[in-house]
Amino acid sequence: SRASGGRGGAKMSAVAMAAELQQLQGRLEALEERVFGAPGGPADARKIADGLVKVQVALGNIASKRERVKTLYKKIEDVKKYLDPQYIDRMAVPDAMKLQFILAEEPSILAQAALLEQVDSLKPYLDSAHIKAAPDHAARLQRLSQIHIQQQDQCEAVTENIRVLLEDYNRMTLLLSKQFVQWDEMLTQMETAKQAKPVPE
Repeated sequence: SRASGGRGGAKMSAVAMAAELQQLQGRLEALEERVFGAPGGPADARKIADGLVKVQVALGNIASKRERVKTLYKKIEDVKKYLDPQYIDRMAVPDAMKLQFILAEEPSILAQAALLEQVDSLKPYLDSAHIKAAPDHAARLQRLSQIHIQQQDQCEAVTENIRVLLEDYNRMTLLLSKQFVQWDEMLTQMETAKQAKPVPE
């Protein structure tokens, strides 16, 4: 029974692999059709697989004839490693130092986590009926905004009128002060002249 079970599992695995290969073949044919057109097109239309094989052969020939290319192929993994953006960080900042950075930021991280939990706990308020009804009040809010703008314009006009009245008041006060000074000088002169007259015997 175990042998039959093993054969059944292997058979199912082979069927699954065949299905995957058929699916892959279909995808490859669809890609070839998109690149080179439908089957039965130009006679010189090449299959993608054939083109890749030729490219691989050409690269192999180049690599076998030139030592520099061989050396470059051997160092491709090193180049990928050096081009990794995190390579410099790994070299300059060891994992132990990164751990120290994280531990130093632990209070801040905990505080941010607490704030996020608080925000998450307040999410039900965003689904409240008042928030959902906010779009319904948009027209009313627009009318209130227009009224506010009109009242602001009226307030500016009243402020300008008050400024003009204050300037007139200040100007009138200054003129009256000058007039009172002149009258005081005239009265003083009259009193002085009256006191200077001789008293008849």
